[in-house]
Amino acid sequence: MNIIILAGSNRKNATSTRLGEYAVEVISGQGHEASLFDLYQTPLPFYAPDEKQNEDQNLSDLNTRMLAADAIILSTPEYHGSISGVLKNALDHLSQAHFSGKPVLSISSAGGAVGVSSLLQLQAIIRNLHGINAQEWISIGGAQRRRFEATFDGYEEFEGSQDIEDRIKRVIGSFLHLAETLTAVRKPSES
Repeated sequence: MNIIILAGSNRKNATSTRLGEYAVEVISGQGHEASLFDLYQTPLPFYAPDEKQNEDQNLSDLNTRMLAADAIILSTPEYHGSISGVLKNALDHLSQAHFSGKPVLSISSAGGAVGVSSLLQLQAIIRNLHGINAQEWISIGGAQRRRFEATFDGYEEFEGSQDIEDRIKRVIGSFLHLAETLTAVRKPSES
C-alpha cells in the first residue's frame, strides 16, 4: 500500500510533523510505502479558485502523490480550537478525486489539552470529500506532547513515553487494517 502523510504545520520541528514522521517509520516497519508531504518544507500557494495555479511545482507534486495514495493521514497542530491554516489551504486545493473511498486517519498535537476540536473538523472535511474516516484518531497534548517530543529528541527513558508510542502504534495498526481491507475491495487482485 502507498500511504501519504500530509503534515499541516507551518512551524519548523512541529510536534504534529514529528507525529507524521513517526507514522512513516511505523508504517514502513509494517512493510508499506509511506511518505511525508511537509507543508513547512513544501509550501503551497494560497488557494484562489479564479486563478490557474497549475504551474506551481509543489502543488503539482501534492496532487500527484495524493491521487496515487491508497490511504491518507492528515496531521495538524491545533490552533485556537481548529486545524492549521496551511492544512486547510492544502485541503482547499484538493477534491473528492483525491479522497473518495480512501481511508483517512486524523492526528493532532496541541500545546494544551488534547486537540479534539481540530480532529472533529478534519473528520467533517473528510466526509465532505467522500473519504472514509478511520474509527480512531491520535491526539497528544500537554504533558503527553512533552513526553513525545523528549522521546523523539533521543531521551529514551522519559517517563510515560512508552504508553504514547504504544497508543500511536495501536491506532496506526488499526488504520492499516482498515486501509488493507478497503484497498482490497477497491483494487481486487487480478488472478
